Amino acid sequence: MENLKLLTVFFQAIENDFRIGTTHIAIFAALIQFRAGKDFINPIQAYSIEIQHIAKIVSPKTYHKCIKELDSYGYIVYVPTKNKNKRSSIYFHVE
Repeated sequence: MENLKLLTVFFQAIENDFRIGTTHIAIFAALIQFRAGKDFINPIQAYSIEIQHIAKIVSPKTYHKCIKELDSYGYIVYVPTKNKNKRSSIYFHVE
């Protein structure tokens, strides 16, 4: 139920946000799906390739651009790691 609320709040917020495109939406939805598979933890720990696979995004460059934008626009908090053997952290704004 919490994921539905996250999606609802997200879609309400982006309704008039011209910066958000279909790739941003795909990544956000993929993050929600990934989170559901991890018992709804916050933050989730994920490799970019795991989210790319769910979102159907092939290019790592596109993924990183869009997830950083979602972070800078305030929809998530993205904490990347420089170590390729560690997952990045993604925090959701939950009430």
